[in-house]
Amino acid sequence: MSRIALVVSDVDGTLVTKNKLLTDDAKSAVRALREAGIGFTIVSSRPTVGMGFLIEPLALTLPIGSFNGSSIVDAQLKPIEQHLIAPAVAQRSLDVLTEFGVDIWLFSNERWYTRNPDGEYVPGEKRAINADPTIIANFTPHLSEACKIVGASSDATLLARCEAAMKQAVGAEATAVRSQSYYLDVTPAGHDKGTFVENIARRLGIATDAVATIGDMQNDLPMFAKSGLSFAMGNATDDVKSHATHVTDTNERDGFARAMEMVLKLG
Repeated sequence: MSRIALVVSDVDGTLVTKNKLLTDDAKSAVRALREAGIGFTIVSSRPTVGMGFLIEPLALTLPIGSFNGSSIVDAQLKPIEQHLIAPAVAQRSLDVLTEFGVDIWLFSNERWYTRNPDGEYVPGEKRAINADPTIIANFTPHLSEACKIVGASSDATLLARCEAAMKQAVGAEATAVRSQSYYLDVTPAGHDKGTFVENIARRLGIATDAVATIGDMQNDLPMFAKSGLSFAMGNATDDVKSHATHVTDTNERDGFARAMEMVLKLG
């Protein structure tokens, strides 16, 4: 395996605690990577606006991936590359989510749209991304600006069935995958956390074998597959763990920091 030159980390369930806090150990771990000459960046299903709170405490300078890597922004959150869901595919996605009766959100690069301000997960999303939704009656005027469409439901079994139906409905025209047990994300086709890893490695002039990745959900598997070293969080499902080269502790027990200790030891 190549010496690790870059670490790419998921955010929720990985880098931060369930209360969306960045621990002192996590900050110290990123600082130790930087001192060892190892680059660090983040990629998340979060919208761009929801990534800003990590830039200063982690002293991030490399490009960042939002919307599961389909948008790439600089450390000032200015777009470098941005991809959208085709309007017809966005409409098809909305139709599936409506059929399953789950709460629907549509994200553009700058706004979060919902028809239901009282949705079960709206308060948590507001805290997580530090932004309020724009309440609308109809998604149709915004189909041409869709970076991500989300179905939110606390019924994990229902959402799993919805995911299967969504994959069938959008086919190869979009990516449908759960970023949490309660969130189903639809993002532009051909762009995921794996393509983000490839993009950043190319920008840095390094092989993807020299990249370590860490995450906890199904949407992290594409970046596991593209990196030389991968860590699944202890809070990940057994399926996600089976695709990683290593398993660390949970995000409530500083599993991210423990994984970075291993990266430094291997380096």
